[in-house]
Amino acid sequence: MKIAFFKGRHPGIKGWLGVMTKWWTRGPYSHCELVVSEQDGTATCWSSAYLDHGVRKATVVLDPADWDVIDIRTEPAQEAAALAWFEQHNGEPYDVAGLFGFVFRHLEGVKGKWFCSESVAEALGYPESWRYDPNTFAAIVGHWHYETDLQGVAA
Repeated sequence: MKIAFFKGRHPGIKGWLGVMTKWWTRGPYSHCELVVSEQDGTATCWSSAYLDHGVRKATVVLDPADWDVIDIRTEPAQEAAALAWFEQHNGEPYDVAGLFGFVFRHLEGVKGKWFCSESVAEALGYPESWRYDPNTFAAIVGHWHYETDLQGVAA
């Protein structure tokens, strides 16, 4: 499986919200998607998106100018669990209140509502998924897999 992190910029209010997310979370990313398959330059992804009103499956063109993709090592059981999580939560609303948790860290958001990195982290079994903004999640996922690779080389 892979996780795609959006570094591009959209026009209009969506672009402004992305810029604010990047600025506040001090990183290049404003959104992420769990990539479950790729074919002919497009990817089937799961996430939660504000403009799509919450958890949904989408077809995304992962243009390298706009997306960074991290290949994560997962066991078949973890992949199946992540897909099952998204199927079970498909259509649940976007967690706007959870975004304020990036500003006021004591806020955990609303149960049954999800923002992008929260949904991907929860589906993959990360603890306290409400803590992960896209930039924090990218740093954790990238670092963890980098350290795993280093440990495998050293052994």
